[in-house]
Amino acid sequence: MIFRTIAVATGLLLSAGLTTAQAMDTVRIAGWSKPISEITNILAEPDKGFFKAKNIEMKYVPGAGGGSAIRNMLSGAADVAFTDPASFYQALDKGEKLVAIYNIYPQNVFNVVSPVERGIKKPEDLKGKNIGVYSLSSGTRQNLQVLLHQAGLSEKDVTIKVTGLLNFAPVIQGQVDATAATDTGLFVGKLKGLGEVNVINVADSLNVPSDMFVVTETYYMANKSLLKRFLAAYRDSAAWMIAEPEEAAKIAITRSINGRNEAVNLAIIKIRNISSQSETTQSKGLGHFDIDLLQKGAETFKSLGLIKADLNMSALIKSDLIPK
Repeated sequence: MIFRTIAVATGLLLSAGLTTAQAMDTVRIAGWSKPISEITNILAEPDKGFFKAKNIEMKYVPGAGGGSAIRNMLSGAADVAFTDPASFYQALDKGEKLVAIYNIYPQNVFNVVSPVERGIKKPEDLKGKNIGVYSLSSGTRQNLQVLLHQAGLSEKDVTIKVTGLLNFAPVIQGQVDATAATDTGLFVGKLKGLGEVNVINVADSLNVPSDMFVVTETYYMANKSLLKRFLAAYRDSAAWMIAEPEEAAKIAITRSINGRNEAVNLAIIKIRNISSQSETTQSKGLGHFDIDLLQKGAETFKSLGLIKADLNMSALIKSDLIPK
């Protein structure tokens, strides 16, 4: 009788465990990059369990730019896109039904970097130059387009060359005159031998966010409860990396593809932590949007001819799921 009771109890426990495992919801993030150190808060999931704590199995789908993140989501390979406003605007302009639900990096971190001897100090100086971008679907290219158009230029006035993620060798070796990059990219470039440079910061022209979480309207309407838990988990992971950058730098050694140097990890993580915060997030909390800035971005893109549609950001940004 005792053995039978133990067997039944064991069976119930196993069944309960199986039920719990089956009850876990899955959310797949379509990233703009491979698993690099600046997204350690996501990569640390096996160590920290922020998403598991919200009963979510989080999966990361690598990409090659914000445009590829949206394409991966639309193809069904992911549920949520980790993408930039430019890719968001352009997808909406093509008729895609999307909404932005969380402001990952409120600060515009994109730039164009060139050795001082090339004499490129302002966007107008880019005319006739060879310029590197991470990929043709990356925020580096799209933010470069903003700089060019504001200077009365277009991509026809320059030569675009795909140099790859965080690759400053072509500009160091003179294969390109300048490269479109980010703040963390510039830091890595200097470590790899990039000398004295001129930096044109896109934020000086248009300080829209660098990245946001974007979903389809259909997914948003059908999964509000799940998305609310997902955003709470992400917010917790971002807050952890801001509060504990040293711990994050250690975890990045094993979880990221470029994080073998702990000191470099720490510097990159601190840079990215700065971009995760703004006056708006300081008053309302991590993840909140400045809708007026994104509306200005949409209007700027239209005035520059980068999109044709009139986009109403008040209708396309949903803040109701962002953690309080």
